[in-house]
Amino acid sequence: MNSPTRVREDAIDRVWEILPPLWGMIRSHIRSEATGHFEVTVEQFQILRLVRRGSCSISEVAEARNISRPAVSQGVEGLVKKGLLTRVERAQDRRYVELALSPAGNDLLDEVFGKTRAWMKERMSRLSADEMECVAEAMQALKKILPEPV
Repeated sequence: MNSPTRVREDAIDRVWEILPPLWGMIRSHIRSEATGHFEVTVEQFQILRLVRRGSCSISEVAEARNISRPAVSQGVEGLVKKGLLTRVERAQDRRYVELALSPAGNDLLDEVFGKTRAWMKERMSRLSADEMECVAEAMQALKKILPEPV
């Protein structure tokens, strides 16, 4: 019989063995879709993703990505020119520029994530229904160790 310590060590080993390569495959697919089919850079895609998640200023995006504001400004400029992002000055403080996704920017993200979901479904079709249930349960269990959302 395995001790709780040994079970925990085995679980940690499996997490290290599976999750980083799996996440790497998923990220690679997302990047391929974004850069190959939509002609946005990886950095521009990350800006779109962060704006959708609620980062509304260049400073917020720069902080989230841990890159300079000028680098974010350059990416934002390209996205505005492509019609994927808009800049809105606040009436009460014209120095603050709020970033927002355009309908085309939302569509791009929806399509990239939709194609990635379909790709994942195809890859996961190799698993039986019982195996899929185990994966779902394992992900729910692992969610308990994540920090609470702010």
